Amino acid sequence: MEVILRKYGNSTVAVLPPAVLKDLGLSAGQAMSLDTTGQGQIVLSRKRKYVLAEMIAQCDRKAPPPADLALWDTAKSVGQEVW
Repeated sequence: MEVILRKYGNSTVAVLPPAVLKDLGLSAGQAMSLDTTGQGQIVLSRKRKYVLAEMIAQCDRKAPPPADLALWDTAKSVGQEVW
């Protein structure tokens, strides 16, 4: 299928035919992620919704805290902070 790129303001858009949108279950206004491969291919995918539990599961609980975080423990109050 041939797709023609068109100017739209300062951007360039690719118009997807309704049949393609229907096959992919997509609709206008839907947020997508666009990436490219080293071979010059375009990869368009649904924007992932993150779940806090999944993100926490990726964390290494045994990893030491970042060095700059220790500065918060020794910093003096500079405003109306209440501890």
